[in-house]
Amino acid sequence: MIIEARNISKSFGALQVLKGVDFSAGKGEIVSIVGASGAGKTTLLQILGTLMAPDSGSLAIDGTLVSGLGSRQLAAFRGSKIGFVFQAHHLLPEFNALENVMIPALIAGKSARDAEKKARELLLVVGLSERMEHKPSELSGGEQQRVAIARALVNSPAVVFADEPTGNLDSATKEEIHQLFFSLRERLGQTIIIVTHDPALAAMCDRTLTMKDGQFV
Repeated sequence: MIIEARNISKSFGALQVLKGVDFSAGKGEIVSIVGASGAGKTTLLQILGTLMAPDSGSLAIDGTLVSGLGSRQLAAFRGSKIGFVFQAHHLLPEFNALENVMIPALIAGKSARDAEKKARELLLVVGLSERMEHKPSELSGGEQQRVAIARALVNSPAVVFADEPTGNLDSATKEEIHQLFFSLRERLGQTIIIVTHDPALAAMCDRTLTMKDGQFV
């Protein structure tokens, strides 16, 4: 298993958001998590992505027990093993597409030459070979999301977490991004976990898990 989470609980004050959730996903699997707003989907995604610690429970990613890592080790682990795609692209406006994709690789200690080579390869894979020198303001919403997906993949992560990745896009662009996730799985064997309100995207996934009141139903 690439991800193995057991009995994950999380409360904010008196509000228990996650109630002993179990979750696992294998290599190359695409899993969607759906449910009403407030069901706990994003909190679970943040815990699985090591952005937030659970109150209790265990999480292993690619064979590493995450709870055993110190803060510096955890940051390094997150940078090398986990990719994120959010609804808002979070691209840096002063850098072009190629530079935006390179940044996580440079932070992880790769040479500028290696980072650029990998970034160029991924921008080709996501269909932006002609747009590498463009800044985010010169790209459409769909193109910006493609850059964000390439950036999430630049360190060859064990898993990519996507939180409402097509929530801001028109229906035609949504469909393109949906297909892109599955082509990445075919080409790279990528494991992808998607939180979505989009029934069409959820229906395409290998498994769909529904959350209600902090648990899977």
